[in-house]
Amino acid sequence: MNFDNLKVGEKNFIEITVTESDTALAMKSGSLKVLATPKLICLVEEAAATLAEKFLPAEYTSVGISLDVNHTAPTPVGLKVRVEVELVEVDGRKLTFAVTASDAAGEVFNGRHDRFIVNREKFQSKANFREQGLGNREQKAESSKL
Repeated sequence: MNFDNLKVGEKNFIEITVTESDTALAMKSGSLKVLATPKLICLVEEAAATLAEKFLPAEYTSVGISLDVNHTAPTPVGLKVRVEVELVEVDGRKLTFAVTASDAAGEVFNGRHDRFIVNREKFQSKANFREQGLGNREQKAESSKL
């Protein structure tokens, strides 16, 4: 399958106002009422996945495979934060995004995120097979105890 319609330079963004539920304290990733790193990562994944989805045939999607990020400044509750992703490399089915996040005071987060294009049905089938394999393993373990 050819994915030539995915072009380097394509961008997407998500903007939110930080709420109590977005904080490190609420997400249990820290003890402060500031925007949590896991929340930023979720927004990066959402922005990148949504961007890729616009250019993929219906039977394909993308899955996150790696993140390398720096959370460089705190964003308090009530401030808006904008997460932006830019497609910087397409290597076959691997997509690489440059990611940034900023609030009114400036940049708070930066890094890279890689996604991989997969066939929806095949990927889901592999996941389901793994689940079945676990069931078989558990069943074997139980029967060996008898």
